[in-house]
Amino acid sequence: MTATSPNWHKSTYSGNTNDACIEVADNLPHVHVRDTKDHTQGELTTTPAAWTTFLAYARMNTI
Repeated sequence: MTATSPNWHKSTYSGNTNDACIEVADNLPHVHVRDTKDHTQGELTTTPAAWTTFLAYARMNTI
């Protein structure tokens, strides 16, 4: 099965106060990340391996 459009979901790391939320689409060959409130700012696109590395780093360095 090949997906042609991003399946966006709110990041589980986003807060509940809607002040710092991102959406992630990981159903395509590359991972897409965007601001939940302002889609006009574009998207960050990265490889799944780079995204996994970033998440591991973020988990280790969370205050």
